[in-house]
Amino acid sequence: MSEQTETSQKRRIPVLVLLPVVIFAALAALFLFQLTFGEDPHTIPSALIGKKAPETDLPPVAGLTDNGTPVPGVSSADLMGKVSVVNVFASWCVPCRQEHPLLEELAKVDGIQMIGINYKDKPENARRFLGSLGNPYDRVGADEKGRVSIDWGVYGVPETYIVDPEGTIRYKFIGPLTPKAYQEVFLPQLEKVKSGKD
Repeated sequence: MSEQTETSQKRRIPVLVLLPVVIFAALAALFLFQLTFGEDPHTIPSALIGKKAPETDLPPVAGLTDNGTPVPGVSSADLMGKVSVVNVFASWCVPCRQEHPLLEELAKVDGIQMIGINYKDKPENARRFLGSLGNPYDRVGADEKGRVSIDWGVYGVPETYIVDPEGTIRYKFIGPLTPKAYQEVFLPQLEKVKSGKD
């Protein structure tokens, strides 16, 4: 093998070694740009905004009670006649645990009902989760296979919807509520729906 061939092989090796690093750096720069200048992920448009909530018929979480009274499941009829906040959650979801104090606060707001959709969870885990953190929900439907949540357009838990008294979805918040998003985004949207101004 000539000296020139050996030199050219030595030069190619570092380029091949650096290629994954260069690709990674380019992707990291792209993601950083999207996070900095792209759309807020909480404002991803939903095809269901302004449309009737999907047909929903979920049984209650087995054995879930509130002060000794069984907590009912969720049906489409339950979304009629009052403003509903529908929160999709799971016991295995860490962000669900983080946003839970805000849901407890939200449950104190007058003129709304709180509805939980328990996503792909075991009843005993859901009972333990709500038993330890508190149950902000008036109704909790067990979506053990996740099909109803898919109909609602859920990307991942948690997600929270505002549904008007006619059963129409008016707003969708993707991801966990934070104190800032709760005060500056979610509550103003809720007030608009409650006042009928949206």
